Amino acid sequence: MLTDLCVCEILDKQGASKIRIYTTKKKFKKLVTIVEGVDKAQLEQTAKELKHKLACGGSSKEGVIILQGDHKRRVVEVLKQLGYPGETIEVS
Repeated sequence: MLTDLCVCEILDKQGASKIRIYTTKKKFKKLVTIVEGVDKAQLEQTAKELKHKLACGGSSKEGVIILQGDHKRRVVEVLKQLGYPGETIEVS
């Protein structure tokens, strides 16, 4: 929820670099959604919120969020709700 964020977290998200979202196949030809470019300080919390709002499993490691399933379109909406500016989000 946006009420849990402080102003400094919102400013950090606005100064973030490009966030890239794409899908790829992993083990057993299962699709996963990859989110790159999220600030490492907010990686764990952002991954937790994405997994909760998209009702999927996933993990965050090495600066990348991996979500089980194809969620490219919905990830953009959730990231905007979390305070990330839409112009920094790129879907490929």
